[in-house]
Amino acid sequence: MLSSIRRAFLSGVILLAPLGITFFVFNWLVLRIGGSFKAKVFFFIPHDVLLDPDLTLFWDFTATIIVICLVTVLGFLSRYFFAKYLWSLGERLLHNLPGINTVYTSVKQIVDTFSSQNRAVFEKVVLIQFPRKGSYAIGFLTGNSKGEIRGKANLPLRNIFVPTTPNPTSGFLVMLHEDDVQELDMTVGEGMKFIISGGAVVPDWKTIETTEEPNE
Repeated sequence: MLSSIRRAFLSGVILLAPLGITFFVFNWLVLRIGGSFKAKVFFFIPHDVLLDPDLTLFWDFTATIIVICLVTVLGFLSRYFFAKYLWSLGERLLHNLPGINTVYTSVKQIVDTFSSQNRAVFEKVVLIQFPRKGSYAIGFLTGNSKGEIRGKANLPLRNIFVPTTPNPTSGFLVMLHEDDVQELDMTVGEGMKFIISGGAVVPDWKTIETTEEPNE
């Protein structure tokens, strides 16, 4: 009977855990954001009204919503010239602070690498033999070689960017014959995860099995 009660109690805890975590996060956000900025957001409301115990939750929740809306509006304003100019001034200040500039630059490079604009440059994830025959590496196809390189080589070459691990913002640009480039089924995002994790995060891949009927 004790074992059955224990299992029933644990089952109840498991069922209530998601609800409890959701309530905890919601309560933390309201108290931290709404409670901290309530007096500043509602500066025009008398303090005795803000401190009314019956209305505390209402003012905290309302202040939280307002702060979130203001942050969202700030995100929209960042698209305009003036906000971008102010942001560039802040970046200059961070670049000039010893120690902080190294961390900020590294993080910004990684974020820029995963931006939709830069990811669009990578057409396909490919498998090549690099840096020597018999040694394989993951790379990203960026296009076909053109211009002087295509003319001097007189071969159908493909431009491959081979990023380094775990920082994919640096790497090597190699140009290989199209026969030496094998396209993979994984997406660019999956290829990035594979490289950053040092090969620990391997994308799922299902082979298509074909069966041949025996010749009669």
